Amino acid sequence: MLASALAFTVMTTLIKYLGDDYPAALQTFYRQAAGLVVLLPLILRDWRAAFHTTRPGILLFRSAVGTLAMIFSFYAFQTLPLAEANALSFTRTLWLVPLAVFVLREKTGPLRIGAALVGFVGVVVMLRPGAPDHGFGLGQLASLASAAMFAMTITGMKVMTRDHSPLTLLVWSAVLGLVFSIPPAAFVWRWPAPVDLALLAAMGVVGTITQACYIKGMQIGDAGAMAPIDYSRLVFTTVTGFLLFHEVPTWTTIVGAAIVVASTLFITIREQQLARRARTPT
Repeated sequence: MLASALAFTVMTTLIKYLGDDYPAALQTFYRQAAGLVVLLPLILRDWRAAFHTTRPGILLFRSAVGTLAMIFSFYAFQTLPLAEANALSFTRTLWLVPLAVFVLREKTGPLRIGAALVGFVGVVVMLRPGAPDHGFGLGQLASLASAAMFAMTITGMKVMTRDHSPLTLLVWSAVLGLVFSIPPAAFVWRWPAPVDLALLAAMGVVGTITQACYIKGMQIGDAGAMAPIDYSRLVFTTVTGFLLFHEVPTWTTIVGAAIVVASTLFITIREQQLARRARTPT
């Protein structure tokens, strides 16, 4: 999980560094292309099993939403301070609460709903709508929309993992993600210089490493214990933003991020406790 947080920081740093010359849609294309190259050995080993599915419609929808979410996320990291964009990205856990109720038909208690509402209060503190020196701009809107869309993809993953392997979901996401990223990238296309191409490829590879380390950490560790480590991303991106881009987080960003982190941690730990009780024989 710590390696995932560090890799994520490297990826977002490259996103911001390359943002002046390569728009979010174009960066998304290169991110997806590099990720597919990394997965090619696994696909070629048994391509029939890798692509086997009984519900292609859900996979198409999930990949389309995921690609759009990635474009919005990259735009947010390009335009906002790294600390603020990263803090807003954690709201995906808050969006999962209404999706769990309306899509997965899960029973949600008042504590979980209350924690989600508190988390959104933290978002309001960070955004300070109406403040003359801050305001609510396209970067903040893109970050929140990206978090909501990523929550949709997570919900779809929960549905699909009932009868699909993680490899199949990853392969479909990589292939369709590349296909869906081509049209928006074509509108802002430019051929990168050799150094930029190497950095764009590195961004894609590091993004895949981020996902792999995160999945592995959650697989072998308790989710309630792993989640706090994931929030080390806030520390890493804040330090990186200060050192490389001279970004100083505002007090509202710090306070709002603390509220969001506390509420999402409560939701994660609470879900783990309920899951353990359900598994414990009475």
